Amino acid sequence: MKNKMFDGRKINPVLDYYSSKKNEESAEIFAENRKRISISGVQEKLSMVTDGNRLRLTEPGEQGRYILKPIPSDVKNADQVPANEHLTMQIAKLKRFDFRPDGKKWGKEDFASLAGRTSENAGSNYKYDLSYEELGGLIKYFVPAWRVEIEKYFRIVLFNYVFSNGDAHLKNFALLESPTGDYMLSPFYDLLDTRLHVNDSDLALTKGLFSDDFKSDQYKRTGHPALTDYTELGKRIGVNPKRIEKIIEPLIIKQEAVDIMITSSILNEKSKKAYRLHYYKKLNYLNGKNYEYNSLTR
Repeated sequence: MKNKMFDGRKINPVLDYYSSKKNEESAEIFAENRKRISISGVQEKLSMVTDGNRLRLTEPGEQGRYILKPIPSDVKNADQVPANEHLTMQIAKLKRFDFRPDGKKWGKEDFASLAGRTSENAGSNYKYDLSYEELGGLIKYFVPAWRVEIEKYFRIVLFNYVFSNGDAHLKNFALLESPTGDYMLSPFYDLLDTRLHVNDSDLALTKGLFSDDFKSDQYKRTGHPALTDYTELGKRIGVNPKRIEKIIEPLIIKQEAVDIMITSSILNEKSKKAYRLHYYKKLNYLNGKNYEYNSLTR
């Protein structure tokens, strides 16, 4: 992993500077660094570059290449956050995506920017106060090849639900410049089971899946979206109806593969059990069934 991350170079894993609490100069750099980082989420993120065989924080005006996420101190199971994100990203088979082969960054716009929403014009809840249907509309408006990209979007919205990522807000979706100069949906980032660390809701966006008050009977009864709700979402955002079931199916039927990845992960045993429990609960909510969770825990 280290060789892939740093293009085969040996980089010292020890950060040779003090934390912001110990050094006033470092504190100023950390504060400025937090303002410049473009990817938003629950965790604090710091922009970094390599300097010889060491990593250092970027300076004002400098383009970062790597992101450092210090383990947060204000959530439960804080020491499990890196392992949690590593597992969830491995399940989604993702990697850093926003650099050209020459090292420069592709153009990128998150959905808060596309929707023209900021804390100044939409309040402190600006990242959350839309629906996933409305985000799908942004893709149809801004992306020429939206019929391809809308399927990717539909898949990740369902993925976030199945794997209890309750912080999938506007700034965790983005469009990325393509080699031909138009825009496509970016690969996804900041994926983790947030319920391991905070008591959040099923869906990050306050309006939920839809721009109106549609809910299936099962959703109304249980308080959790069902497959009927996601099928309706797919239709509303323009996914080909013949493709909806094919997109949903892999997330539903690959329990054994997911279970193996959880078992092989670097989560501690308590967190593995909780991660698995959250996963099977979501499958049950979707299907209204009772999967044999106990037979798959170990």
